[in-house]
Amino acid sequence: MLSLIGLIGGLLLLIVLTIRGMNLLIAAPLCALVVALTGGLDLLSLSDTAFVNQYMGGFAGFVQSWFLMFLLGSLFGKVMEDTGCAQSVSHYLVEKLGAKYAALSIVLSCAILTYGGVSLFVVAFSVYPMALALFREGNLPRRFIPATMAFGSVTFTMTSAGSPEIQNWIPIKYLGTDHLAAWEVSLVVALFMAAFGYWWLTFMIKRALARGESFDARAHDPKEREKSLPHPAKSLLPLLVVLIVSFIFHDSLKQNALILALLAGSITAWITNLKFVHNLNHALGEGTTGALLAIGNTAAVVGFGSVAKASPAFAVAVETMTSIPGNELLGAALAVSAIAGLTGSASGGQAIALPVLAPHYIDAGVNPEQLHRVVAISSGALDSLPHNGYVVTTIRAICGETHKAAYGPMAALTVITPLLGLALALAIFII
Repeated sequence: MLSLIGLIGGLLLLIVLTIRGMNLLIAAPLCALVVALTGGLDLLSLSDTAFVNQYMGGFAGFVQSWFLMFLLGSLFGKVMEDTGCAQSVSHYLVEKLGAKYAALSIVLSCAILTYGGVSLFVVAFSVYPMALALFREGNLPRRFIPATMAFGSVTFTMTSAGSPEIQNWIPIKYLGTDHLAAWEVSLVVALFMAAFGYWWLTFMIKRALARGESFDARAHDPKEREKSLPHPAKSLLPLLVVLIVSFIFHDSLKQNALILALLAGSITAWITNLKFVHNLNHALGEGTTGALLAIGNTAAVVGFGSVAKASPAFAVAVETMTSIPGNELLGAALAVSAIAGLTGSASGGQAIALPVLAPHYIDAGVNPEQLHRVVAISSGALDSLPHNGYVVTTIRAICGETHKAAYGPMAALTVITPLLGLALALAIFII
């Protein structure tokens, strides 16, 4: 019982401290210590299950796996900014769609990149310079930028049939399905989430504008160029290179394909726009610093998840959630959602729940394709609580916002909207 109280208490404390703006490199290990103490874990012993080894194992493992991707993603975004490519594309979109559709432009950009196989973190790094320019031109409150990017990245694209994102591929291993499992229902749910979420986003922005909010320029923002910019077609070329290279090498190189793609995109942006380069050394320096901050914040939360998984209460919670009576699809959805919320990770929730869920429900005669889609969609809802690594990185490290200002809209679009989509999917399958 004490371990369970500590697990829930540690998670709630992490959420509160994150919202209040405490540095995650302090908040995450502090909350993990609460979980370790109440769970009876050794603190400083050499055992693999000791608190220090569990926390640092998760922290270091994440950095080892994702550092180059974070670095190159941040550098790519900065090169796009320094060469004027991001501003060129934003001018073109505003000219064609109008400033009032700035948010739609960002949603579509993120959706295309995500469905094209580009990592969620990389999409955030890559699109932010363009998002900032678009919101500036549209005079829209910049605190909505994180929610706008997240909506296009982690909702109707990330967990939909055909998506190359890992959240759509993990179930294949356990259920023997493919990435197009239950595509008909997935399409209906994706269209619903896209339409409803965009309506909600525009409603929130219009309401903020009516209250007198507007774009607030900051001293460290990139300056608007008054001279010539690259042609929009040339400015889009680096993004297309990232998309094409990641697609071509996705099957053979897996996540390393993105490293190659981002490197190719960065070089393309630089070579094709040499005469527009402003201060490349400064841009690379800022990109490197941003990448370190972003991966440090995310790894800190991953470390907390590693300690949480090692606590006795976590195993009990997983067993309880995966044994919920009633409709099997509903039980699976509740289990995956809860575990994804505890770990702050959609893929983590799936990887923990599926080894237990899959054999049990398949033996019970549940349709594997339906189970695949329910698991994928449900993993993408409560995973976006305030302590989620992507949420923290996007709000704080990339956009320079606070949870107090930016998390409300993000929660509406990345937690509530996917939950409504999950309810729709369950209703269709059960009926």
